[in-house]
Amino acid sequence: MKISLCLIVWNEINGCKIDVVKINRKHFHEIFAIDGGSTDGTVDFLQKEGIKVYPQEYKGLNSAYVQANKIASGDYVVAYFPKGTISTSYLESFFPLFKQGYQLVIASRQIKGSLNEEDSKFIKPRKWLVKILAFFVAILWKKEGNFIFDVLHGVKGWNRKSFERMKILDRGLSVDVEMVIRSYKLKLSRVEFPVIELARPYGKTHFRIWPTGKKLFKYLLFEIIRND
Repeated sequence: MKISLCLIVWNEINGCKIDVVKINRKHFHEIFAIDGGSTDGTVDFLQKEGIKVYPQEYKGLNSAYVQANKIASGDYVVAYFPKGTISTSYLESFFPLFKQGYQLVIASRQIKGSLNEEDSKFIKPRKWLVKILAFFVAILWKKEGNFIFDVLHGVKGWNRKSFERMKILDRGLSVDVEMVIRSYKLKLSRVEFPVIELARPYGKTHFRIWPTGKKLFKYLLFEIIRND
């Protein structure tokens, strides 16, 4: 079983300095990065670390995942965001689950044993949105198999051939929930494991809740009428 690790980056020089040096490379068949247009030295840093960097073909997170699946030569792909919020030690949690035959594995911030960066706050808009969305898509599309609680976390792993069957859109920001919905529709085996998410130690998120939420709503309308 060969596993490819894809680092998805966009102006994450600080996070790369925190996380990349901690990755246990011996477990991966290959490591590469997809860059969304960094101007802060991220690309130079990764290249100096011996990691090949590919410019992202189109704007939007979907493009990065579709491109990663095309580039990877392993049987499975793990997507990871080196931004100092999710420990690299969790990367090894994917391996036994792949060996058990799961086609989609998600690092979850929403299940028992996990911790979301908002858990210490009274108002938790991101966490609440994820929970509502998870139940909504499960009601519409889940027929069997495991319920996925964290439908909006980008740190995940998948079987390359199963990804091709999902026919993920190559534009937009729907990829996280889209992969869950497609796994429901196609009856692919899926599972999640708990992770502890720390607050971002620098900068701001690239995905603000309300603009992202509106785009996800448009995607859900599309998926409802999607025939495949």
